[in-house]
Amino acid sequence: MEKVLGRFSDKLYSLLRIFAGFMFLQHGAQKLFGALGGNQAELFSLMGLAGVIEFFGGLAIMLGIFTSWAAFLASGTMATGYFMAHAPEGFWTVNNHGETAVLYCFGFLYMAAKGDGAWSLGGLLRK
Repeated sequence: MEKVLGRFSDKLYSLLRIFAGFMFLQHGAQKLFGALGGNQAELFSLMGLAGVIEFFGGLAIMLGIFTSWAAFLASGTMATGYFMAHAPEGFWTVNNHGETAVLYCFGFLYMAAKGDGAWSLGGLLRK
């Protein structure tokens, strides 16, 4: 499979970055604007700060601009969220409902190391 899909790894990474950023910004839209069935958080609160990072960080990740910085900040936000909200509910992520936070955390950490990718606004601006 690696020989077949390996040729597309740069483009598949870009798709991962685009879709993860888009999904992440939706969480921010819930907190910042009360959109998508969410509850608007007080802007100058911990949830409000998380909403700002999720929305604007997710947008930057999705567009592929300042991806390393945005993804590193997003990764830390998800690690913090996991340890504050999920870990106290138990060790196993399937029981404490922290799977999404852990996947975002490590996915964004990978993106922080990898950067903008093939299909990115940052790549276009550098040309």
